[in-house]
Amino acid sequence: MEVYDWLSNLDMPSNYKPFPVIEVKFKGARKEFFLNTDNIYLEIGELIAVEGPTGGYDIGHVSLTGELVRTQMKRRKTAMEHVTRKVYRKATEADVEKWKLAKGLEWETMHKARTLALDLRLSMKISDVDYQGDKTKATFFYTAEGRVDFRELIKKMAETFRIRIEMRQIGMRQEAGRLGGIGSCGRELCCSTWLTNFKTVSTAAARYQNLSLNTLKLAGQCGKLKCCLNYELDTYLDALKDIPDRIESLQTEIGVARHQKTDIFKKVMWFAYPNTEDWIPLKVDRVKEIMAMNKKGQKPVNLKEEALQLTPAAVVEKAPDYENVVGQDSLTRLDDKPRNKNNRNNNNRNKPAQTIKPPQHVRNRPEQRKLENNPQPKPVGEVSGDAIVTTQPSPNKNRNRNKNRRNKSKDTPKDE
Repeated sequence: MEVYDWLSNLDMPSNYKPFPVIEVKFKGARKEFFLNTDNIYLEIGELIAVEGPTGGYDIGHVSLTGELVRTQMKRRKTAMEHVTRKVYRKATEADVEKWKLAKGLEWETMHKARTLALDLRLSMKISDVDYQGDKTKATFFYTAEGRVDFRELIKKMAETFRIRIEMRQIGMRQEAGRLGGIGSCGRELCCSTWLTNFKTVSTAAARYQNLSLNTLKLAGQCGKLKCCLNYELDTYLDALKDIPDRIESLQTEIGVARHQKTDIFKKVMWFAYPNTEDWIPLKVDRVKEIMAMNKKGQKPVNLKEEALQLTPAAVVEKAPDYENVVGQDSLTRLDDKPRNKNNRNNNNRNKPAQTIKPPQHVRNRPEQRKLENNPQPKPVGEVSGDAIVTTQPSPNKNRNRNKNRRNKSKDTPKDE
């Protein structure tokens, strides 16, 4: 739905005449071709006013210009004679304001129309409303299982909204494409981003790809089978050409081996005997040979003797392809260290505090009683865990003490 203009940076010849048709995109991925008869210079993404389908004008975005429009017309099989509507002008401020007012009425109009349809008991669902740029016409998109007589509904809607009304029936896939959404793969819906042609999808596509026939897994947001079931179907069909079809069992001398599973791309088929849990892998070529033998009335002895030895793929540890721009430190350097620190702190907290009691003759001193009543902070390095560390005085302190003692001895008179 989005086309890249790869010719925009190329210089055209001097006598080149630009292609007179442009492509314009409207709401809901609707694209149409218009004639640029006045040769207005337009760029992709601009808002322009174009001729409406039944009179008036409409506002849309330019999606493609130049020679790529010619290619798009060939792809859609649109001839020049079919392009009749014209480009009026670039959208002015008044046109844009009127267009925004019209778009703002779509949500309220859709809910009122649903209420009118319920009052008339019509089996239909109005999924979207598209106002024209000049706010003179509205197109109602609805889904229904069969034919609906909505003549009375149109009369009531014309009286309520005072505009020209057009009813257009769409399918479930088109409704999902207009509304959009996220698929089970986690990406936007294909029908709302790039898919334009809806091909039929059947459950046979799931059978060929060995998918479980679970409607909850195979159905998309629209309630139908997913469109992506057809994406790889051709590849599976090519791979299934070499694999025998509708094979149920192989006849051997020790019994009948039933078919259990087939790996399409590896071309390996698994068989199992009754009342056994072991599956026997065989190559497709060998299975064909055994089938030919069974047709002739011959039987191999035992399939276990011919089982294919499947070796698991070797796991190769590749070096990381990133570069450490922060430093040469390990990326997990902070994972284990804080945990160990917390464990150490918790262990220290859980341990009971160990106190060293002085001897009995020291406890009776008044100084020791004061210390017991008013405990002082523990000096650093005195007690560490279970070990008692004694700090030795520095040599400078010992020298100072010795000097003080000598000075005191000189000052005090000796007894004769």
